[in-house]
Amino acid sequence: MNHPFLDPRTLPGALAYAAGFVVLAAIGIRLVRVLARRASRHFPDPTASTFLAQFAQVTVVLALAILYAHLVPPLRAMGSALLTGASVISVVLGLAAQNTLANLIAGMALLLYQPFRLGDRLVVSTPKGVVTGTITSLTLGYTLLETAAAEEVVVPNIVMATVVIVREPAAPRSANPRSAE
Repeated sequence: MNHPFLDPRTLPGALAYAAGFVVLAAIGIRLVRVLARRASRHFPDPTASTFLAQFAQVTVVLALAILYAHLVPPLRAMGSALLTGASVISVVLGLAAQNTLANLIAGMALLLYQPFRLGDRLVVSTPKGVVTGTITSLTLGYTLLETAAAEEVVVPNIVMATVVIVREPAAPRSANPRSAE
């Protein structure tokens, strides 16, 4: 006694499963948004949490679309093709955008680990020589410093994450959480 609404090989079953997957996607997207809103309190720059939330939402939808395509027999070949295509595109984009992705991942690490924050004074090496500046902006790709001469220094995050940066002493902060490191 197999009901046609429970059999993904039939049109009513495939449509019922599609409706179920749409509901699951909506729940997954809503859950990601709620978690991102809560996590945004831990990031000094909302760019990171917004990016991660959007990336997670797209991942949820793509994962459910591929699972649905594998569940319905007539769509199985298309599901395999989608998975293969996504893999190939990921490799090609990763190779083509190595520097951009490196900055993006370094930016996420900087925002997550917070070795420095907005307002910190840093000493960095630039093509003009050693420069001291105050952090005015932390984005996923770049860190912006403003020097005493009102020059803006744009430093790629991969540089900020991989070279030794000297943080100058600032006014004492209350309960410095980094002292436990």
